[in-house]
Amino acid sequence: MDLSVTSIQVIEFTKIYLAVFYSTVAAFYTLSVITKKRKHGKKLIFAGQRLGKTWWNHITFRLFRITIWMLCLLRVPYPNIDNYLGMITYLQAPSIILLGLFLLTVGFVTTVLIHFSLGKEWRSGIDPSGPNTVISSGVYRFSRNPMFICIAMAQLGFFLALPCVFSLLCLLVGLTTLYSQTLAEELHLSEKFPVSYSAYAAKVRRWL
Repeated sequence: MDLSVTSIQVIEFTKIYLAVFYSTVAAFYTLSVITKKRKHGKKLIFAGQRLGKTWWNHITFRLFRITIWMLCLLRVPYPNIDNYLGMITYLQAPSIILLGLFLLTVGFVTTVLIHFSLGKEWRSGIDPSGPNTVISSGVYRFSRNPMFICIAMAQLGFFLALPCVFSLLCLLVGLTTLYSQTLAEELHLSEKFPVSYSAYAAKVRRWL
């Protein structure tokens, strides 16, 4: 299918946007972890027991995130890479691509806002000694996993912004990993706070 001039212009813009976007994401989380670790002097990244379920979730998510970032960077100087991604051409409409960029951006921005709202309680993965209490304020009044919802939104946005077999695989693997991590974290919280977390889970939905 031949693409319109507008579609080609949007696709070219999206190449630059995705490269800048994922570089910004990488810089934000790297600086955030370094800054928080220096400020609070605590470990912030918890992958879990080696070869365990949460460890695989952590490794898989990190590998896909790095792969996506590198791919988006390489697409700028080497546009022919798209020929090997299995592009889904009927989804390459400007409206769909722009919707993808919107979801990607909103997903990241809301994730960052939740990240800052957690303050010193923020962790990546399951901290065996934490958290200190069940967090049920702010956006956690409406969903038990608001950050994962925002991350899932961003992953859907990436697929729509770059509709291809590769991004579809990233979406499916990402959603599966998020769901698996959700179950593991909820199990940890229910064991650590059997009464308060049970009461919280009874009032607030897992997602929306």
